[in-house]
Amino acid sequence: MRKWVFGVAALFAAPAMAQAPSPKPPVDRNILHAQVILEHLGFGPGILDGRAGQSLTAAVRGLQEARGLKVTGVIDPATLAVLHQYRALRPVRTLAVGATTMQGPFVDPIPKDLPKQGKLKTLGYRNPLEKLAEMFHTTPEVITALNPGVTTIKTGTMLRLPNALPGSRDYPADWKPEWRQTLNMLNVDPRQPQADHVVVDKSEGVLKIYGSGNRLVAQFSATMGSEHDPLPIGRWKINGVDTNPKFHYNPKLFWDAKKDDDPAMLPPGPNGPVGVVWIDLSKEHYGIHGTPEPQTIGRTESHGCIRLTNWDAARVALMVKPGTPAIFQE
Repeated sequence: MRKWVFGVAALFAAPAMAQAPSPKPPVDRNILHAQVILEHLGFGPGILDGRAGQSLTAAVRGLQEARGLKVTGVIDPATLAVLHQYRALRPVRTLAVGATTMQGPFVDPIPKDLPKQGKLKTLGYRNPLEKLAEMFHTTPEVITALNPGVTTIKTGTMLRLPNALPGSRDYPADWKPEWRQTLNMLNVDPRQPQADHVVVDKSEGVLKIYGSGNRLVAQFSATMGSEHDPLPIGRWKINGVDTNPKFHYNPKLFWDAKKDDDPAMLPPGPNGPVGVVWIDLSKEHYGIHGTPEPQTIGRTESHGCIRLTNWDAARVALMVKPGTPAIFQE
C-alpha cells in the first residue's frame, strides 16, 4: 500500500439534505436502469448515478466480452437485448429509512491529523446520508436529486434510492460477525463467482475476474498507479484478505510524506484509507482495497495500489482466495 485518500467531503450536514454546490447533469432513469442491471450481473459501473461516462462504458464493454458480443462500449441493439432480459430489476426502490441506518457512530469532522485519527475508535461515516449513499452504491448528491423536496432524513423517511438491493443475505455463519454486518450494510450478495485469476488492466482502468475456462465473470472500475508509483506490471498472487482492517501508516513508503511524519495506526472504518477490506498481494506493500471516496474511482490516481469502491472491493474479496493469481498488465 503506497497512499490513501482522506475521506469524502462533507457534502451535507446530518441529518439535513441540501443541494450539491456544483450543478451536475440530471439523473437519467434509463441510464440508471442500465447501471443497476450491469451491477447485478457483476459488471460494476462504479457509482449508480444515472449518468454516462467512462465507468459505464467500461462496464458495457465487460458485459459484451462476457456474452460474446461485439465489444464497443455502446449499448447497441444486441447489448440492449441482453439488458432487456433483466428489466424486472427496477432502477429505483422507494424505501423507509431504517433505525439502524440512523445509528452511528458518526465521525464529523474526521480530523486531518494522523495522531488524532489514531485516537478514534472508528473512521466511520460522517452522517446518515453518507451512510445511505454507500449502502445504495451512490453519492449523497444523487440521493438528493432523486428526492426533491426532502430536506431532512430520520427513521421512517421514505426515499427513492438506486436499486442496489442484493438477491440474498444468506451469509455463512462461520464468517466473522463484523464482516457479515459490513456486507449486509453494503448490500453485497454473498453469492459471488469464484475467481480462477484476476486481471488488472491499466489501459481499460478495470479489474477483471476470470473463472474457469478463462471466462470473464465479473469486472469493476478501478483506480491504479500514478507517475510516482506506477502499477506494478507482472504476475502476482493473492496472499489473503483482511476485513475491516486497521491501517498502519509508514511514512517511509510514501514519496509525498512530510519529513516530520511519524508512523501511526489508524482504526478501521469505511472512511479509513483502505475502506472496508484489504486484499493483500505477493508484491510487498501492495494490495486491492476499498476507498472512502467512491466517486473518484477511475477518475484519480493512486499510489500503486488498486482502489475500488467499498462495495466492489467487498465483492472481489468474496471471489478470491489465497493463491489466486493476479496479473497486472498495461
